[in-house]
Parts: sequence; structure tokens; C-alpha cells
Amino acid sequence: MKLAGIKSVDNAHDDSVWAVTWVPATANRPPLLLTGSLDETVRLWRSDDLVLERTNTGHCLGVASVAAHPLGSIAASSSLDSFVRVFDVDSNATVATLEAPPSEVWQMRFDPKGAFLAVAGGGSASVKLWDTTTWELFATLSIPRPEGPKPTDKSGSKKFVLSVAWSPDGKRLACGSMDGTISVFDVLRAKFLHHLEGHFMPVRSLVYSPYDPRLLFSASDDGNVHMYDAEGKALIGTMSGHGSWVLCVDVSPDGGAIATGSSDRTVRLWDLNMRASVQTMGNHTDQVWGVAFRPPGGTDVRNGRLASVSDDKSISLYDYS
Repeated sequence: MKLAGIKSVDNAHDDSVWAVTWVPATANRPPLLLTGSLDETVRLWRSDDLVLERTNTGHCLGVASVAAHPLGSIAASSSLDSFVRVFDVDSNATVATLEAPPSEVWQMRFDPKGAFLAVAGGGSASVKLWDTTTWELFATLSIPRPEGPKPTDKSGSKKFVLSVAWSPDGKRLACGSMDGTISVFDVLRAKFLHHLEGHFMPVRSLVYSPYDPRLLFSASDDGNVHMYDAEGKALIGTMSGHGSWVLCVDVSPDGGAIATGSSDRTVRLWDLNMRASVQTMGNHTDQVWGVAFRPPGGTDVRNGRLASVSDDKSISLYDYS
């Protein structure tokens, strides 16, 4: 497994680029790359050459997260303005606007079947699930308050939820918090199951293996990437190598590798059999906030692709083989 740089776009946005994901191909078009920035815009890029297709406006503060429906027809952007905008990918028509209290909209992910949009609830210590048919709130998954501090002790009594991830079968949802804990929920029963421990600083990114609904990867400000058996509550591996916070993680479509981005300005590729970093890419000149492998599918898709975005306003595209 290896990454090879294909193209970088400097000044892809007018400010830091904080979010990236791939919009799956449809019958009428190939996959697209979707990015969100502190410049308050969302941009769509052609998959193989990073030619700008469209710029979407509609937020009045920076875009913190973007997510794409598995069918490729709609996508969503969340902003520091506390709104989630759901839009038609091809027309940019607004499908729904979801509002939350301040500091309660962070990372978002559609479930594998596209029935729900999960939104990390920040200071609400919860994850909200929105029904993608009606755009009504379906459930609020609340993290139980830890035992110990009195209710009057506000310092550590609530979790600040930053990140979310769905298991490949859609039955479990994990969320990462500012205090380093990961919470796992049974989605069908809307029930908290347990915490996964091992990190002691914010967990800003999570992703499940595409093939193993038990295997969860986490990226943390403590500089480590963890592998968990999310059902058995077991930490089964720790991978270190970045020189600073690990801000993002994604898993390859074949499940054999993960990519991470860090505030040390690098992107790393990790071999999961070796549980070790096998390549470091230094394309960016500032912290790397997002990495995303292109999902399989589409008629003109050639090789695997990985994209990364950074505070340096750039996007980098890599061949993965």
C-alpha cells in the first residue's frame, strides 16, 4: 500500500479548510469531493483533477463539518452558526435547515443506509439523530453523567461531544468527547451501552472498519490512534508516530489501512496488519483537519484516492494503491 501525490490546490478556499468528504457517484455523474471552510462556504470538486464545480453559500460562520448521503443525492454542512444545511448535491437547492442551540453542532455522519443523519451535539453531551425522510428529530442519544462529581460541580460533569461514527451495519453509533472518552450506543434501542477508555485528550475523529462492525479507530489530541473492539470494550492497539495532535482518521475501502492528519502538518498512512505508519506525506504547511478515502463505485473511477485538507487553505489529492 502506498500514497502518491496527484495534485494539490492552493487557496482552494479563502480561509482554513476544516472538513472534507466524498459524495458518492450517481447514475448521472461521477463522485465529487466536498469541502467546508472557515470562509463560510462549501465547495464541490471534480474527483480526479480537483477542478472546482460549484461554491455553496448559506452559512454566516465557518463550516465545521460536511457529510454526504450514501446515495450521493444530498449532502449536509454544519457551521459554527449552529445550523445544519441539507442540500441537493446537483442543484444546490436547500432540502432542510436544522437549528440547534449555540455550540451544539459539530461533526455529522449519515448512517450506511441513509435513513438518519447523526450530529455530534457539543455541549449538549448528546448525539442527535435526524430522520432523513421527514427531517424531524428521531432521537437524542445522551451520554450519562459520570459518577463522582456533585451536580453542582460543572467542571467535568458533562461531556462535550466532538465526533461521531456509524458501524457498517448501522446498529451502533460511537461518539468522541473532549475529555477523551468514547461512548457507544445501540441505535435501534436508542440506548447507551458503554464507554471506551484510553485517551486522555479530545477525540476529534472516529471511524469504524468497513468490514468489521466491532473494530473502531480513534484519533486524539494525545497524539495516538487507537484500535478498539467496540463491543468488547477492549483497547486492542495503539499506534503512535505523529509529532502532535491527531485531528482526523479515515479507513481505506478495503479495510487494510488508515490515514490520519495531524497538527504536525503531515498525513500518515498506516498498515493495519503491521499496526505501524508506513508513509508520511508533507504536502501541507499547516495542521491537517481532514482526510477522506474515496468510496468505491462510479463508472470512471480508476484507482483509489485519498484527499486531505488543511489550515493552509489547500486540498491535496493522492493516489492510493
